[in-house]
Amino acid sequence: MFDLNKIVEPVLGLQGLEADLTEEERAIQEAAHGFARDVMRPLGATLDKMTAEEVVAPGSPLFEYLRQVHESGLLDLAAIAGMDNQQKARIMPIIFEELGWGDSGLAIAALASSFPAFAAHNTGDAEIIERFGSLPGCWLATQPDRGSDAADMDGSIVQPGTRQSRGNLYARVVGDEVIVQGQSSAWVSYAPLAQTALAYIPCDYGQGLEHENGRGLNHIGILIPLDLPGVSKGKPLEKLGQRPLPQGELFFNEVHVPKKYVIAEGDAAITSFLSALTFGNMEMAATFTGVARAAYEHALAYVHERKQGGTPIINHQSVQLRTFDLWQKVELSRAITQRVFAYNYSDKGPHLAASITSKTYVTETAFQVASEALQLFGGNGLTCEYPIEKLLRDARASMIEDGETNTLKLKAMHWLSRAYQRNH
Repeated sequence: MFDLNKIVEPVLGLQGLEADLTEEERAIQEAAHGFARDVMRPLGATLDKMTAEEVVAPGSPLFEYLRQVHESGLLDLAAIAGMDNQQKARIMPIIFEELGWGDSGLAIAALASSFPAFAAHNTGDAEIIERFGSLPGCWLATQPDRGSDAADMDGSIVQPGTRQSRGNLYARVVGDEVIVQGQSSAWVSYAPLAQTALAYIPCDYGQGLEHENGRGLNHIGILIPLDLPGVSKGKPLEKLGQRPLPQGELFFNEVHVPKKYVIAEGDAAITSFLSALTFGNMEMAATFTGVARAAYEHALAYVHERKQGGTPIINHQSVQLRTFDLWQKVELSRAITQRVFAYNYSDKGPHLAASITSKTYVTETAFQVASEALQLFGGNGLTCEYPIEKLLRDARASMIEDGETNTLKLKAMHWLSRAYQRNH
């Protein structure tokens, strides 16, 4: 039982029902929030109205953002690497939620462009770190005619008697080189500006592309400098949401990559890819908790300002209930996000099933929150004069990027079913 002396207003933090932030965590949160408010929101709004080619053109506001996010130290690789697992589990969701609250496209641009550098530093190889550790890059896995098969590299959810599509981007190992041929999908984040790529692609090691299980394909994980002969880029993609995030396709015409740059081969490449996807899905949950919170906060402000029936609409009980539902969804999104961060950085994790649990729930919820928030705005929500329609578009994209929601759920349920069968 609680013994309350008086009825008071709830004490809320930036991220809602905060109970135990340390002084350091609160300082990081406030720094990230200030950066999101003062830098990301205005630049994101400007970039959202530009064409895809204008976003990546010299002089674009995107480069001002990238300069400032680098100077802020919020995504400093060395600082993150120096944290222990408990610090990472607590601090990283705080940072990514604030960045998502600022602008999800810009948040993902900063992270996606760092993936090759992360991978390079993880090798511990001085030559690879020197070549890739400080350059902006992209993470390449999807390609035309292969789609969501990229999230099922081991072929575990392929229908019996069938095989995955080969796609049209593949590699073959020849001596001390890896030769890459074909094209990626048009959805490779930061590809239009990337100088390197962390690529996970089907690979022929001399016995063909087919994996020995007969359902999946052999793969390779490799870092590719994008200044090599034979590499070219398509036009940046025009799209519905997250328009500040440049995306586009990469073409490889018999590109010879030193085998030295391979970070994983065979089954180890599948494990390496799942490791990257585990982190990416976990981060998406934190980012889109921020998007959901932004939509809720805009709606909360609007229902106190908008008058209907002679009074601010917050005084109508139906509006109170609908607005509370948004608050509740944001809190639940944050709770599952933080739980998965804690699990993945514990001695029980990490596991993609955990990250899928938060990523799919939060992105679906962020879209629901943005949609209902727009409904509370009424006709005003449909106009570009208010920020809510942008949040709806940004949230809609999240249910497809980093793995389409239903495909990810099938992948996670496969593991959950196997765990049940093992224990029973």
